[in-house]
Order: sequence, then C-alpha cells, then structure tokens
Amino acid sequence: MRIFGLIGRSLIHSFSQAYFSQKFSQLQLADYSYKLFELADASEFPQLLARYPNLAGLNVTIPYKEQLWPYLAELAPSAKLVGAVNVIEVRADGSLVGHNTDYVGFREALRPFYPHRGGAARALVLGTGGAAKAVGVALQELDIAYQVVSRQPAAGQLSYEELTPPLLADNSLIINTSPLGTYPKVDECPPLPYAALTDRHYLFDLVYNPSETLFLQRGRAAGAQIKNGSEMLELQAEAAWAIWNQL
Repeated sequence: MRIFGLIGRSLIHSFSQAYFSQKFSQLQLADYSYKLFELADASEFPQLLARYPNLAGLNVTIPYKEQLWPYLAELAPSAKLVGAVNVIEVRADGSLVGHNTDYVGFREALRPFYPHRGGAARALVLGTGGAAKAVGVALQELDIAYQVVSRQPAAGQLSYEELTPPLLADNSLIINTSPLGTYPKVDECPPLPYAALTDRHYLFDLVYNPSETLFLQRGRAAGAQIKNGSEMLELQAEAAWAIWNQL
C-alpha cells in the first residue's frame, strides 16, 4: 500500500483527500490511499513518520508550511524561493525533500484570469502567511508589482486603514490569501472599501469553501471580475502528483 496524506492542524474541510482519492479511483490504483494527519504540534511529525513507514508523499497546510523544515533533509528550489513548504517528497532512501507547488498553482490559475501584466499592473495581497509568500513569488514572475496588506503591518506593508478609494483605483488586482470567509465563518471578509471597486478590478480569493466568499460576493456586486481558489488547488495538487511520481 502506498500512503499519501495531508498534514495540518484542522482538516475537517480538506480538499486534498477527496481530490486524490478520486484520482486514485480513476487511475485504478487500488493500493493507493490518502489520509488526513492532524497534528497538534509540529513536534509530533517524527512519530507520524514512525507510524507510517510506507509514506509515499505528503501535502502540508497551515500552520506547518514553515514549521516542518527542521525534519527535512533538503529544500527544493521552489521551497527556498517561496520560504514555505506545501509538498513533501519521500525519496527511496526515506529522506524528505520539501517543495512548494502553491505558487505554481496560483500563477497558472491567474494567467487566464488577469490579463494585465508588466508596467502598470499593480496588486494588493491581503495577508502575510505562507500562501501570501507563494502569491508574491508568482506575481514577481508575472511582472506584477504588489503591496502586502496586514492587520499588523511590518515595514513596507500597508494596513487595512490605508486602503483608500484612490489606492484601490491604482491596484486593479486584489488577492485574498487570508482565511477570512472560509466555511463555517462565511459572514467574514477583509475590511475593504468595497464601494470603491469597479468593473476594472479583479478579485482572486484563495479560499475555495464556500465557492463564493463574501469578499467575492461584494466584489461581484460592484462589477469586479472574481475567481476563487479551486483551480489553484487543483493545479498545485497535480504539480504535487508529478513530484511524487517523478513525472
């Protein structure tokens, strides 16, 4: 049995298990299994590895995208570039290599959605976690200038209070990387001046459950183009599958 799985703290609404279980079924891989591994702390990771010596590959979600680094033998260039790990490759000798496919998934999902690149293209990235780092790398590769927005901004970042209508007018792409609006707290959304949005704005939410968050609903009501995180998740999952199978 080849076992794959997802590591996180709360995995009740996991996308990965359903996605990969369906994939295994479609490919008629009866000896493949995908499990959810909820860890209260990153220090439990070695015990998990001991319990499942036949692990073939892992996905990693919050809050462990940076906390599992000490247990990895190597970081792939993608993980070094982003500064976060969301995929772990298990080599034949049992050593672990950290990768990042989040930024690839976001980059490729964004390409057909947001046509403006280079020069005047400007974006606001809401949130500062591992997903925000992946988004930042993708934006750099697409030559889209961006600023990070945080409730507790560090140097060079913006606060939500600074998001004035003129600032929104100068940033046509707004990306929510925070968990605000995720089920079951669907009545939450980033505190933006939504009335300042227009049909020239593009709102991308990494959240996929619900399919249309309050952030996206309010953007659509203002005439903005909207997109959720479903395609990004599928693209990053396929990139993980390619890593695990050396495709």
